[in-house]
Amino acid sequence: MPPEQFVLKISDADIADLKSRLALTRFPDAAPGGLWDYGTSVDYMRELVSYWKDSFDWRTQEAALNEFPQFKVPLHDIELHYLHVPGVGPKPYPLLLMHGWPGSVFEFVDIIPRLTDPARFGGDARDAFTVIAPSLPGYGLSFQPGQKRFVLGDVAACLHDLMTNTLGYRKFAAQGGDWGAGVASLIGQKYPSSVCGIHLNLLYVPREKISPNSESEALYNEQLARFLKEETGYQQIQGTKPQTLAFGLTDSPAGLAAWIIEKFRKWSDNDGVPESAISRDRMLANISLYWFTGAIGSSFWPYYGRLHFGLPISPDHPISVPTGYAAFPKEIVTPPRSLAEKTYTNIQRWTEMKKGGHFAAMEQPAALAAEIQNFFRQLR
Repeated sequence: MPPEQFVLKISDADIADLKSRLALTRFPDAAPGGLWDYGTSVDYMRELVSYWKDSFDWRTQEAALNEFPQFKVPLHDIELHYLHVPGVGPKPYPLLLMHGWPGSVFEFVDIIPRLTDPARFGGDARDAFTVIAPSLPGYGLSFQPGQKRFVLGDVAACLHDLMTNTLGYRKFAAQGGDWGAGVASLIGQKYPSSVCGIHLNLLYVPREKISPNSESEALYNEQLARFLKEETGYQQIQGTKPQTLAFGLTDSPAGLAAWIIEKFRKWSDNDGVPESAISRDRMLANISLYWFTGAIGSSFWPYYGRLHFGLPISPDHPISVPTGYAAFPKEIVTPPRSLAEKTYTNIQRWTEMKKGGHFAAMEQPAALAAEIQNFFRQLR
């Protein structure tokens, strides 16, 4: 079946139900100590829930997403949702743009216009892309109750099929962060003739201590040790007991928000509150999409695949297509180039970014768009 146009329209009843559940939120006791020392701040969540219930305008965020052409297509036994935004320029090049967890296509609202119409922002029209931004299978609008679950390799196969067979692009560019970076890496590894190159803002390298031969390698060991000790609990829960966790986060919007907002704060380049890096309305639009679609449980499945089947990205399975990397200073883990080159054997651009973190497309859309354009300019 061919793709069908799609317009996002959450019912008034579902919005009212969300507000009524927020009004009944039962907040936990706050442990003594720093507000964020043990996870999401209770004081912060009280204020956020109040704002979400009384001030947040879902319809405004919904309309912002609906500014872009959207489609659904039956693919790999699901209804896959994607944005397909034509470029404005003499020869727009197809770009597969991919989010991760706990993200969604709402990550790309601000960056897509910069990629599709660079001249509008003072750039060169010759750098224009036609952007294809899917909701990853099992995420948001690419989820329906009862559908099969996707691990990372399944996602890569599905999205490669979307680009080549459904949309007919013989060759395309691929970009992503978080799981989107993993999908871009796998497409480069498994289907190298289909891409002119891949651009990433997260690198998939072995998360193991290395014997340091430089200051950057020693700093990486320190950064990795802190991350593995303090920041990987969510991976273990989502990767081992995804169904159990899904009960609480599917039933309680405050619980869902607390689980996700802690990552927005910890992983973004902020001054103590996530709103200093990402707008509150955009964060709540992202969280609301998880709520309205009921997709949080299925979104955990790449973690289940990683823990049970391993990652198919490693120095034993290197990626040799042209690769660009934007190293944002507050990314979860920023490996040294010496380590990255063991997996990505054809790194052609490595840029140390001045500001930004894990959610680069939301935090620094202009800077990330410029990096993507600069990298692919000679490859397209």
